[in-house]
Amino acid sequence: MSAPVLATSTPQGMRPDLAWPLLPVPGENGRIEWPALAQSVREMIEVVLRTTPGEQLLRPDFGAGLERMVHRPNTVTTRARMRDGITDALRRFERRILLDDVTVEEDADPNIVLVAIRYRLRHNGQPGAIKAAVSVGGA
Repeated sequence: MSAPVLATSTPQGMRPDLAWPLLPVPGENGRIEWPALAQSVREMIEVVLRTTPGEQLLRPDFGAGLERMVHRPNTVTTRARMRDGITDALRRFERRILLDDVTVEEDADPNIVLVAIRYRLRHNGQPGAIKAAVSVGGA
């Protein structure tokens, strides 16, 4: 006697990778829900931006290191380093996106730089964008 064969006539599409929710909080049903792909990617980009290399155990290179820029002067060189660091970190650690553009510009406040990231989801081409204000030039 043979065991039953499990088969399906419709091919299963590839499920995009989802990361653990950034701030997991149980929903109304008491369960932690997985975020949608766009939300998962957005949360991971935030984690990459907020993490300084060496901060995560067993991942010494993970992160963009924006926190290290707090005491740097608001110069063209500092902004170029920020842009290059963000670009490199996102290409290395968030492979679910196609990075379109990273800009780091001066703000009217000399102690703030504006970061803008434009990307597309690799899975379906859906565009996304994140903007952040980062403190620099602090004493």
